[in-house]
Amino acid sequence: MDPNLFSTRLAEHLSVMHALESQSLSFQEIVRISTQAIRSGAKICFMGNGGSAADSQHLAAELVGRFQRERSALPSIALTTDTSILTAVANDYGYEAIFARQIEGLCRPGDVVIGLSTSGNSPNVLHGIEAANRMGLTTIGFSGGSGGKLAQMAQHSIIVPSPKAARVQEAHIFIGHTLCEAIENEIAPPPASS
Repeated sequence: MDPNLFSTRLAEHLSVMHALESQSLSFQEIVRISTQAIRSGAKICFMGNGGSAADSQHLAAELVGRFQRERSALPSIALTTDTSILTAVANDYGYEAIFARQIEGLCRPGDVVIGLSTSGNSPNVLHGIEAANRMGLTTIGFSGGSGGKLAQMAQHSIIVPSPKAARVQEAHIFIGHTLCEAIENEIAPPPASS
């Protein structure tokens, strides 16, 4: 075993996390958009593959359940969870259509669609963003590296400046958790300290 592996990966992680500071204004705009959507009765939909699918489910759960405080449930869905829809659409239309088809059927004006892709080039996420754009929904991309096609197609994006999928996914869950915290603070402000 490499005795320096832990320290090396920790240094990489910290370097990527510090580089996210440059995304602060983009993040604030995404918080504003997401909060406005929820206040207007719309929902946030997350989509991604593999680890990004798991992150999508995780973040939707934080909004519907709770993040840090007791509050009303907030409307959010992960488009990665219904195996009957995923397999039927993949079988009938191809795997690239699994998110686009759900967006067409489940999303309504005002909804926000967030696509997670470490490369920014996942075809099914791109097709989902394309469908959401066509429907006039607000689209957000969380990507990595140079941003890929997702950064160009989504109306708003945060790009994690790393070519390593693991570092990008670590940053995506940080961004997602911070987004959930910010939305929760806006929708259900913490009680004033006495």
